[in-house]
Amino acid sequence: MAFTVQNAGLQPSAEPVILSTNYLQWTDNGGGAGIPNDFADFAQQNLPELYEQEVERFGNRTISGFLRMVGAEMPMTSDQVIWSEQNRLHIAYDETTVGGASGNIFTVGAGALPASGQVAVRVNQTIVAYDPVTGLTLKGIITRVGPDGTAPALTADQFEASCYTQAAWGAIAGAANVRVFVYGSDFAKGTNGMGGGVEPVLTQFSNKPTIIKDQYTVNGSDTAQIGWVEVATEDGTSGYYWFMKAESETRLRYDDYLEMVMVEGELDTQGIANSGGGTQGMFAALEDRGNVYSGFAGAAGPGSGALADFDDILQQLDAQGAIEENMLFLDRATALDFDDMIGAQAGGGYAAATAASYGLFDNSGEMALNFGFSGFRRGSYDFYKTDWKYLNDASTRGMVDNIKGVMVPAGTSTVYDQMLGRNIRRPFLHVRYRASETDDRRYKSWITGSVGGAYTSDLDAMEVHFLSERCLCVQGANNFVLFTD
Repeated sequence: MAFTVQNAGLQPSAEPVILSTNYLQWTDNGGGAGIPNDFADFAQQNLPELYEQEVERFGNRTISGFLRMVGAEMPMTSDQVIWSEQNRLHIAYDETTVGGASGNIFTVGAGALPASGQVAVRVNQTIVAYDPVTGLTLKGIITRVGPDGTAPALTADQFEASCYTQAAWGAIAGAANVRVFVYGSDFAKGTNGMGGGVEPVLTQFSNKPTIIKDQYTVNGSDTAQIGWVEVATEDGTSGYYWFMKAESETRLRYDDYLEMVMVEGELDTQGIANSGGGTQGMFAALEDRGNVYSGFAGAAGPGSGALADFDDILQQLDAQGAIEENMLFLDRATALDFDDMIGAQAGGGYAAATAASYGLFDNSGEMALNFGFSGFRRGSYDFYKTDWKYLNDASTRGMVDNIKGVMVPAGTSTVYDQMLGRNIRRPFLHVRYRASETDDRRYKSWITGSVGGAYTSDLDAMEVHFLSERCLCVQGANNFVLFTD
């Protein structure tokens, strides 16, 4: 008997040259020009220089962390969270018209009245009336509040007042959007006291939690297959199993979604099928009842007009809660606008190195100058500035670029906690998640299938599930500022 010798696939050559018949080659994978070739097999002798670790070309890719810096997380047991916020202490109306047969009747716009439609002023209270068009300011005393059953008849949204300095309200008669506020009262000797009283109006806000889910699936064979690239992720996972990277990135992506939903969420007003109803995120809450400021910096150069713009913001803060400490979370362009605004105040700004003297010592031309500022004080307010990665990342808000930043008040607000049965202090911005003794839905993660330690079904795969049910409470939104393009 004889052996049958099979061709090994390599044919010797009489000349020392590399031919397709005596060396294994790279093979074209069909990807076209510029696409790397595949291995022919692992027996080829031209071993490439192999970098086993992935290159982290995008750095830390996660964008969460904003809510951890400014808020807190607290449990709740209901489908809705409701909180009450104080109204202003003093009585004022900014949508008032002056007219009537006598020229002394004030009609308050519906948008400035409570649900009852009844004005809150009382007879013998004294008022200031201001016409924003002419700048005229007059003062007077309220003589009637409608409806009072006398002629000429007054409705619930009207009151009559006499001017102290002239027979009628003169130049502001017939004007729209007259601004009126009560500054006191004026009674004659021997008269009765103030009639009636002013009941505070309860202003309530609410939000509902939304259910956020995700899942990762890998079949059993792939979990036992080792790769030639060592994977490493932001949470410290490393190894030569590709499914470890995919599962880790699913978890990291889900963690980001938990924060992004709280920031971007919208309530479903259309009744979309299979929708959980949505939730109101921070941007929607600020657009609804916060302060929205657009076009921060001037267009004539670094810092031009920006300080005047910022002073407008301070005046708005004065008109609201006047909270002393505030945090600025900004995109790159707006953060530089703030740096330019502050730097422009230091002896000519950035025109010359000798003019840049922002620290304890004058910067010289040979020093590494620092043109950035992490905090500053203007008027009676302190501001702490930081970049918000979410607004810069090219795969999130960085690709939309119409939200430029947000100003968040530091400190807490007092609210009544239904679970504790008493008033407690909470951050203005905080997350509520569903939880009870039976189920904590803050952050649930579990494995199903028959791979990876779970034996719940005959499915030859590992399914990793994620679930959370939560919403964001934006309390005192009138103290926030949303910067838009």
